[in-house]
Amino acid sequence: MSPTKKTTAANPNVSTHRMKYLQLAEHINHLIETNKLKINDRLPSLNQLTEQLKISKETALKGLNYLLEKGIIEAEYRKGYYVKKKKQYHPYRICLILDKMNVLRDRIYHSFLETIKDKADVDVYFHHHNFKVFEKLIDENLPNYTHFVITTFLHGNTAEVLNRIPSQKRIIIDYQEKNLDGDYTCIYQDYRTDIQESLTELLPQLEKYSRLVLVAPLEAFHAKEVIAGFELFSKLNSKRHTIVNEIDASFAKKGDAYITFSRYDQDDVTLIKIARKKGWKLGKDIGLLSYNDTAVKEVLEDGITVISTDFNKMGEETAKAILKKEVVKMRDPAKVILRNSL
Repeated sequence: MSPTKKTTAANPNVSTHRMKYLQLAEHINHLIETNKLKINDRLPSLNQLTEQLKISKETALKGLNYLLEKGIIEAEYRKGYYVKKKKQYHPYRICLILDKMNVLRDRIYHSFLETIKDKADVDVYFHHHNFKVFEKLIDENLPNYTHFVITTFLHGNTAEVLNRIPSQKRIIIDYQEKNLDGDYTCIYQDYRTDIQESLTELLPQLEKYSRLVLVAPLEAFHAKEVIAGFELFSKLNSKRHTIVNEIDASFAKKGDAYITFSRYDQDDVTLIKIARKKGWKLGKDIGLLSYNDTAVKEVLEDGITVISTDFNKMGEETAKAILKKEVVKMRDPAKVILRNSL
């Protein structure tokens, strides 16, 4: 009696269907180990495999998917399956799709790698806020990974594309997408609550300023949520406030406190230049509260006050969810770091 049949007899809960797709995986592994298939060789067609092994196409696809997730083979869109390596070195294969690379995404990336260590192969891609690039990355890589870890910040029907990923493989970080199916992991910022809570914490420092100015760039994906939290805080605390898309020297007034979140911190630089030109002291004549902490903000102008999420924790908790095989819904709350600019 073969080992496969013995296993089936010993464990009635293991279905014959499951054993058949594992049989296909073992068949392909044998071809690779005996050098009948070499690295970069194309596998037999689906029809050939079903005929050789006397299995259904559904079972054959399950077996191929098993090998894809292990990283032993890879799929090329509309071309077929190819041998990638001889054996599985890691239990997980992770497709990490980021919107861009900057110092904040770098923190997520490195804390994720440090936590998952030698348990996974991790491939990194960037969509650069381009919906078509994002959709192509998902569609072409669907069979090849055990998990997809994704930051979105896209305009378009993001949910429809994300729902193509089985929920157990889908992990969304930094932004809580709506209309997603199934149970999936999401570790996110709550932009509306973050700004409201942060400004409430800073009420004593804000008392000396006559007007709050939120600088919300038109291209900022999460601007609506930040604006909603800002307006709610201002209403609850009877604060004079306004919202602009960019800083203008003729608009700036002594007694203003600015909240900025531009992509490359350009608004911070503009405001500092205006203050220097007019002879205003940052933290006294005008205030500045900026999103996301960096090493530069710690020392610039004797320190810029920030609202900042713990991106290291975001990467670490994402990796832990994979390793523990848990579905996690977690808000990564922002914290205030008070410095001289306020």
